[in-house]
Amino acid sequence: MRTVRLEIGVNGAFLTRRWEEPEHFMALTRECGYRVHEFCADVLDPFFSGDRNYQLEAAHQIREAAQKYDVVISDIYTGVATHRFHGLSHRHPAVRERMRQWILDCMDLAAAMGTARIGGHWDALSVETLSSPAATEAALQNLWQTFRELAVAAQEKGLAAISNEQMYIPSETPWTLAGAERFLAQTNGNRAGVPVYLTLDVGHMAGQSYGAGPPDTDYREWLRRFGAVSEIVHLQQTTPEASAHWPFTDEYNRRGHVRIPEVLDALRRSHAEFPASPLSDCLAPVSHTYLIAEIIPGSTKNEKTLLRELKESAAYLYQFVPESGMEFSAPE
Repeated sequence: MRTVRLEIGVNGAFLTRRWEEPEHFMALTRECGYRVHEFCADVLDPFFSGDRNYQLEAAHQIREAAQKYDVVISDIYTGVATHRFHGLSHRHPAVRERMRQWILDCMDLAAAMGTARIGGHWDALSVETLSSPAATEAALQNLWQTFRELAVAAQEKGLAAISNEQMYIPSETPWTLAGAERFLAQTNGNRAGVPVYLTLDVGHMAGQSYGAGPPDTDYREWLRRFGAVSEIVHLQQTTPEASAHWPFTDEYNRRGHVRIPEVLDALRRSHAEFPASPLSDCLAPVSHTYLIAEIIPGSTKNEKTLLRELKESAAYLYQFVPESGMEFSAPE
């Protein structure tokens, strides 16, 4: 048997356009009750946040603040910025190369910040591409090759893993269970470099307007299938047909459908059944998963309410996973 460890954390999106001092990033994280911080790239973007000297200096300050407040930086994750572009799936190579450079620069910031992982979503297939099955397949093949190359670059820079987030619309792949399995098999089969994992978000099973239905719209099924190869799971309270990124307060828990005991049961089952998964031929199961509260406030929410909701969410989540983390056993 092997041991799997789970820990609760918070995504730094709550800081975006509100706080800019590294000292505050980690002080607020601890004040709200979290020991793990997933750093949001919108807070320190490799292209938009000053010059390279400033970025690296800020990354070192963030690392020092995390140590000061006893906070673990689990990874750097993309925010909203990279979701605005076709990026790695643009039909012009210059655009693809530009996003690739963003990722490489982000890897350097991760190393300076003291974390060995980056994740996010860096591409969107265009309507023009999706209108042609042949063009779609070519774009997917190119995307998978890019991830294999990035895995090598990550290893050379001293990182441990890259994670790509499953989404809920056809343009942002993978958005179906079958597509996710194919993505993981293609990016990790005959791979050199670090593992390429899948980030699961319990609110990203919301593709009903594009014809999605069960089991692709069931967050529990995604966790059962791929939880064993997910180092990062994003938690949000939401309704089935939206990705609302609500907090886990009494008010929103009554409105939303995400249930943390079901999340944990699905993760245990994923690890228990992984030896029979076809993905076991190309990936080893993870030993540590961060359950990250990805609570993204609207622009009009004031800071007092925001911080209160983050604190209440931490207290709620710790009812199921203690602040110190929890462990369970799974077969080799």
